[in-house]
Amino acid sequence: MADLRDLYQQIIVDHSRSPRNCRVLQGASLSAEGDNPLCGDHVTLYVQMEGERVKDISFQGNGCAISTASASLLTEMLKGKTRAEAEALFESFHDVVTGAPYVEKPGAPALGKLAVFAGVSQFPLRVKCATLVWHTLKAALNQIKEPVSTE
Repeated sequence: MADLRDLYQQIIVDHSRSPRNCRVLQGASLSAEGDNPLCGDHVTLYVQMEGERVKDISFQGNGCAISTASASLLTEMLKGKTRAEAEALFESFHDVVTGAPYVEKPGAPALGKLAVFAGVSQFPLRVKCATLVWHTLKAALNQIKEPVSTE
């Protein structure tokens, strides 16, 4: 079990130090901003849709290791997914980080590397860090212009 925790920690550290898709996405069809005032996390998410499919996705911002790693992994997982798959993955991820029993949702892609965030449920203040970019994604997909806040 300790080996698994070490692997999970390595993935989070890797994605926080070298975040993937951390850039402004020129020509994004959707975008949204999110803030976590308690931790100081701020993220802008950019999504380029092609019909109902995520063609490209990126983020910019600053935040703690959990927030940055979550944003990095989100962008890796969602490229090529449909809007419905993205929304189903949001629900699965939210369940995992809030400690709800994981139940595979119909149409939801497998959590894959996102499972590394399961331990976050033991640290309630960190749940907001992990979910900030996901709530920001939901706002972008629903074209909500007001910034998302974890408060």
